[in-house]
Amino acid sequence: MNYVFKNRIEAAKILATQLKKYRHEHCVVLTLPRGGVPIGYIVSEYLHCPLDLIFAKKLGHPFNKEYAIGAATLSDYFISPHEKILDVYIQEELKVIRKRLIEMKTKFLGNKTPEDLEDKIVIIVDDVIATGNSLIAAIQQIRKSYPKKIIIAAPVGAKSTLAKLMPFADEIISLISPSNLHAIGDYYEDFEQISDDEVHKFLTKKEDKLLA
Repeated sequence: MNYVFKNRIEAAKILATQLKKYRHEHCVVLTLPRGGVPIGYIVSEYLHCPLDLIFAKKLGHPFNKEYAIGAATLSDYFISPHEKILDVYIQEELKVIRKRLIEMKTKFLGNKTPEDLEDKIVIIVDDVIATGNSLIAAIQQIRKSYPKKIIIAAPVGAKSTLAKLMPFADEIISLISPSNLHAIGDYYEDFEQISDDEVHKFLTKKEDKLLA
């Protein structure tokens, strides 16, 4: 197997160069924890701009929770059209999801004030864009903060998903856009899960050992 990227750090460094034109703009990099955090850290350092988190989680089908019918953030949600799914189910799921998102936000950010996004170029980064549902929910929330522009950037993004996201974002950057995104291991030699401790280190810039 010839991997495209050694790990998230290598992928992020290449991705950052594709955003070079924004180095002197007023930008904020947002990412979804946990896997997107190393990508977000590298990109934010390269662009000399703040890094913050956006929290979103998929909303599963009532008969198969692994099958996403949408996604939710702390203040918004996105649902794909599906038959025979009752609104009462969606509302109950939203309560469960948002409770989990609040727990994640408290764990990673505590009482930190969110970055001001008004009139800023918001760059949402992730390690892989698969279904895009969480990104759609995130963008709907971000739009309410009146950003100047929203950019989606990732080392790997499924071609069909990127097409689905085009109406929601002002610009999309993906280093690799496979027609069939089956196994992430086809693109990263090292795709280990990012721990909570690693997330904290990246957010507090105590990442020296992580980048070695």
